[in-house]
Amino acid sequence: MPPLSARVKDQTILVIDDTPENLTLMRNLLSGSFFVKIAPSGERGLDIAKNNDLDLILLDIVMPDMDGYQVCQHLKNDPATKDIPVIFLTAKNSLDDEQYGLDLGAVDFISKPFNPTIFLSRIRSQLLLRKAQILLQDQNKRLEVEVKNRTKDLTELQDATILSMASMAETRDNETGNHILRTQEYVKMLSKYLQTHPLFKNFLTDENIEILFKSAPLHDIGKIGIPDSILLKPGRLTDEEMTIMKTHTTIGKQIIESTERRLGRSIPFLQIAKEIAFSHQEKWNGSGYPMGLNGNQIPISARLMAVADVYDALISRRVYKPAMTHEQAVEIMLEGRGSHFDPDILDAFLQVQSEFAACAGRFVDKDHVTES
Repeated sequence: MPPLSARVKDQTILVIDDTPENLTLMRNLLSGSFFVKIAPSGERGLDIAKNNDLDLILLDIVMPDMDGYQVCQHLKNDPATKDIPVIFLTAKNSLDDEQYGLDLGAVDFISKPFNPTIFLSRIRSQLLLRKAQILLQDQNKRLEVEVKNRTKDLTELQDATILSMASMAETRDNETGNHILRTQEYVKMLSKYLQTHPLFKNFLTDENIEILFKSAPLHDIGKIGIPDSILLKPGRLTDEEMTIMKTHTTIGKQIIESTERRLGRSIPFLQIAKEIAFSHQEKWNGSGYPMGLNGNQIPISARLMAVADVYDALISRRVYKPAMTHEQAVEIMLEGRGSHFDPDILDAFLQVQSEFAACAGRFVDKDHVTES
């Protein structure tokens, strides 16, 4: 390693001492190899530390107004300065003084008088550690950015894949249009409103709400398995055809279970997606399908989806019916409170219904305009 005096000035040391002679000594000793800043008081030292990029602070202890121990405490309590290494440079030399200084967060304790060569060696060691610390922090920041970018890419790919899978079913029925986009927004609105409700707060965490938003488009993925003659029939279905149509919930569950088997494990996203696909046609009073579940037997995810799905079906045009107005849809939804829909979720819908209508307007299908 080249001698200290031959190295390039690329690090800055702040010296805090109330004695002019000591400041002059430190400047003469250090300025040949480092950028040196001086402060004749603790307060001035703190101000310089907050507003400059420092690599090391040499700190006297015995000073008027604010002693070195107090200065060190302020430095370590401030996020802007807590990582700057501090070396106490003082006439105090007791073990108790040294222990107290190190306990405050100092990296070294040098008593006066000192040997200049040994002093500079200890300074150099701390500055090398500081460089390594900064390098490691920079690497960590770069890694965090890289992980964040890769995670963002994977998330966007996941979202695109989910929507593509959902569209495989939805595009076979050209009347649904933006149905999948609207319903996932509806589910999120309901979830946000109910997030603090005593009956739902344990389930509706921020993480689960995000999963609900992403998995909602898969609620009708099972339509892939329904014959075109039934799915695209221009009119109401017969009882036999309706029986076949109802199997889309079971087919959807089977598709997602197949994905779980390929993964070799279950993950929260697929678990919630499976609940929604399988149970979103269940009704609060037990008259729904495929299992005839009632009340709290129905997963919360499916109960939320039921409200979102029915509302959107009512305001959307079908070959066998015109689109209803928002007011007409709300009236019918209200009739289903406690029979078709969980009453608490239906009450939440009534509170955010204007947001539903606004969402329907943003994602309106090209072939009709929903009135409000």
